[in-house]
Amino acid sequence: MSGRILIVDDEKPIAEILKYNLEKEGYETLLAYDGDEALRMVEQHNPDLIILDVMMPGKDGYAVCREIRTARKVPIIMLTARETELDKVLGLELGADDYVTKPFSAREVTARVKAVLRRFRDLNHDAEGIKGRLESGEMTVDLDQFQVYNRGESVEVTLREFNLLVYLMQRPGQVYSREQLLNQVWGYDFIGDERTVDVTVRRLREKLEVDPANPEFIQTKRGVGYYFRRA
Repeated sequence: MSGRILIVDDEKPIAEILKYNLEKEGYETLLAYDGDEALRMVEQHNPDLIILDVMMPGKDGYAVCREIRTARKVPIIMLTARETELDKVLGLELGADDYVTKPFSAREVTARVKAVLRRFRDLNHDAEGIKGRLESGEMTVDLDQFQVYNRGESVEVTLREFNLLVYLMQRPGQVYSREQLLNQVWGYDFIGDERTVDVTVRRLREKLEVDPANPEFIQTKRGVGYYFRRA
């Protein structure tokens, strides 16, 4: 597996270690040492994956992640020196695909890069075989263009949000546990916890629902999981 990886970390020794280990695995690597430089390199080089440190001077990793997510669905792995659940959830809410807590081994990061890229490519390949549209009420999902429209307006969603929405829409009324959704949408090799599913569902509801507290589309089966409401 190959690809172009952008490493963003103001600690140059860490960035260089990651660069060395990823290049040993056959990846092309790019380095950026602050948020503004990272955004410029994303535009210029269109990386296949971004490793993004949270704590940087100036524009931090959360701000960079937020800006990237307004225009791109490139997978992002966040590096954080913090260990609180809030920090991890915030990264996921902003659209990160995975996170690694410092200190870490370069081998661990490399394994996560492989896992995230593999699943990202598998999901894209699966989606390419699905054509047409899915509709429910005033919401339409264009499977050819990877676009979601609701009440006549385009809705910006991440690739993960898109794939979760499509997976549930194609199986209306079927209830899935968080573990099942992690396996089917995120992939068996996803490194994370079941809270990730709750975060993604909440983000979709905030983007799609008139009243997210009383959702029309993705429903909760208390004590079990989630399902898409039958039309």
